[in-house]
Amino acid sequence: QVQLVEFGGGLVQPGGSLRLSCAASGSWRTINTMAWYRQAPGKERELVASITNGGSTNYADSVKGRSTISRDNAKNTVNLQMNSLKPEDTAVYYCNAVINTVFSLNTYWGQGTQVIVSS
Repeated sequence: QVQLVEFGGGLVQPGGSLRLSCAASGSWRTINTMAWYRQAPGKERELVASITNGGSTNYADSVKGRSTISRDNAKNTVNLQMNSLKPEDTAVYYCNAVINTVFSLNTYWGQGTQVIVSS
């Protein structure tokens, strides 16, 4: 059983910073790409940033230059540092990982953590 648990959401003022963390637990052969998605009320879930197990990163245009995704392969964690936050960054943020278990390659999701950017 693979589980992803997110930490770090909360209320932050516009212009502020927040760091989200996600830890994977369970058993697998490899963790491939890890990513952060978000879903705002009334909108579809969208990719925020992703990082391969080799460290290659990809960012949504809306967060490029304001956010940094990183991972620690030894600890099976992925982090998202977000700076210069805007009210439009308000959403539930989900950790995502593509994991090669003993039997198959599957996509896993965390339970989500709320981020509210408001004064």
